[in-house]
Amino acid sequence: MTSKQRAYLKGLAMTMEPILQVGKSSITPEHTAAVAEALEARELIKINVLQNCLDDPREIAEVLAERTNSQVVQVIGKKIVLYKEGKKEKKKIQLPK
Repeated sequence: MTSKQRAYLKGLAMTMEPILQVGKSSITPEHTAAVAEALEARELIKINVLQNCLDDPREIAEVLAERTNSQVVQVIGKKIVLYKEGKKEKKKIQLPK
């Protein structure tokens, strides 16, 4: 992903509300499945890491990205933004070249 594409996705994510939360149980297989499902439906998602989660948000983002074959767009504080390109016929977000 180029820096221009990353900047475009960051701009889209600014107006989004987090759709998932990571709590004190951190990342479970069910949570990973929910993230994968949300990425299939939306391509770009925002995740909120709650205060009671002891793990580092950047590490959580890397693990989720690896398990879901997605890319980390940004991690700011306790917010994570992930992107996974959709299937050709279902593509919703057009990235700049």
